Amino acid sequence: MTQEELDALMNGGIDLDELEDSTSEEDTIPTDVQTETAEAIADELASEDMSDSDIPAGYSDDTAHQWPLPATDENKMVHQLDDVTKESEEKASEIFDIIENISNDLMEKEEEAQKTIDTITANITLFKTLTTKFPDVEAFSTSLTQNEEALVAANDIIETMQNSGDSIMSVMDIMQYQDIHRQKIERVINVMRALSKYMNTLFEGKIDDDKRVSSAQHIAGDTHNDVASADDIEALLEQFGS
Repeated sequence: MTQEELDALMNGGIDLDELEDSTSEEDTIPTDVQTETAEAIADELASEDMSDSDIPAGYSDDTAHQWPLPATDENKMVHQLDDVTKESEEKASEIFDIIENISNDLMEKEEEAQKTIDTITANITLFKTLTTKFPDVEAFSTSLTQNEEALVAANDIIETMQNSGDSIMSVMDIMQYQDIHRQKIERVINVMRALSKYMNTLFEGKIDDDKRVSSAQHIAGDTHNDVASADDIEALLEQFGS
């Protein structure tokens, strides 16, 4: 039924019995025919591309990212922020564990290197004594030189390990900012949730949605072609009658 027929019905220009008869005649169309017709219309609409009039002004492939995305789990803001804080905390914990293991290994190897230095130092003392007592024995002087070079290299290794340990401590200090960033994100989440609850309270009504009068499907001046069904007419008359 079109809006004109609905207006005529309300003004008394159409007999409701005649309307029911015409409606019953339409209902006599076989169900399979109605189904095939509906499927054909749906397929035709699905196959048609969006016309220029349906595209919002200013919309293009370059500006698509500016338009609101559907409210899915991938696009819900608080949902995404919760995932970020959870995952970042888990990854930060894993990083701390790895850094701690590296630091412990460096400290352990540094102690072993220090034992090696003590051994090399003792060898140097020994070969110095032997070289002094037996200056003609070239093996003693050669060994003395090799041990002195090994001592320098060992000291360089320990210095490098100590610098690496200091760098690791600096990394751990920097990683502390990750916890601060997590707290900032959580504060943003709390503000967003508070605003959401406030807006829900602000738009809250005294009447339950299921008790509200249904919205009109067609209003004079609308550009679409929605029509009122017989059930809509009966529901409308019942509302006027009550």
